[in-house]
Amino acid sequence: TEDSGGEQPGGPRWGSDFQNLHRNKRAMTLNLKDERGLAVFKRLAARADVVVENFRPDVKKKLGIDYESLREINPRIVYGSISGFGQDGPYHKRPGFDQIAQGMGGLMSITGAPGEGPMRVGIPVADLTAGLFCAMGILTALLEREVSGKGQWVQTSLLQAQIFMLDFQAARWLMETEVAKQAGNNHPTSIPTGVFKTSDGYINIATTGGRIWERCAQAIGAPELYSHPDYATAPSRSKNRDALNAELQKRTVTKSTETWVRELNDAGVPCGPIYAIDQMFEDVQVKHLGIAQDVPNDEDRHIRLVGQPV
Repeated sequence: TEDSGGEQPGGPRWGSDFQNLHRNKRAMTLNLKDERGLAVFKRLAARADVVVENFRPDVKKKLGIDYESLREINPRIVYGSISGFGQDGPYHKRPGFDQIAQGMGGLMSITGAPGEGPMRVGIPVADLTAGLFCAMGILTALLEREVSGKGQWVQTSLLQAQIFMLDFQAARWLMETEVAKQAGNNHPTSIPTGVFKTSDGYINIATTGGRIWERCAQAIGAPELYSHPDYATAPSRSKNRDALNAELQKRTVTKSTETWVRELNDAGVPCGPIYAIDQMFEDVQVKHLGIAQDVPNDEDRHIRLVGQPV
């Protein structure tokens, strides 16, 4: 890892970030610049199925722990590399950081309210997805090893992961040369979709297609909006998005979030409350799924973390 100035990666050992990052791990610290530490690492690699690393691309070769070196010890090794920008190319030696990838990967340009400047997402989405994509690649390589008998080098980067996560927004440029812009809480193509004020808070409403829009108009007590020429078709709703949202909000402010969630769902209109994180964990469906889990430990400490979503 990079020199952290004596600080633990993930902050204080007993803090939530450290416990979350280092769950299920058995740890060993090795000085890979010392011949004895390197020898220990290579003994481990000789028996391992997978090695995962996120050094800058030139560092691992200097240390002698790059894929080519480990493959000589263990031809079956699957070697997973996560970098900021890739293992080669003009930027491959640059240090990577999630927010840098969010900016360079286009995400910040489509996040936030129009005219308010770029906005980062509230989680390290490039970090998280790069890890997930690397894990998927490793699993695929392990399956392929059953056929070939050999491991391989799996590579991804924060930049690649972030660009992939643009999904249809990237396709709009590649296929139609349309540059997506910030849309705030509005969905860029399915309208009306967004955040609407209620009598006691806010609600998300999502309509996809004419039939759901018709059900939405009926459910909020405004069937005339569905037949109104300004809102009758998807292109017209897109053109008149702000006016349509204002019309919806005139109705949504008359009832509570809880009432609207019940009534709109009963009508077959996708909707939901907008929770703070503490409220989310109190939701009956979240509790039913059991995704918040107590972690047993030998120190009689209360450790509760988010479980796996699979």
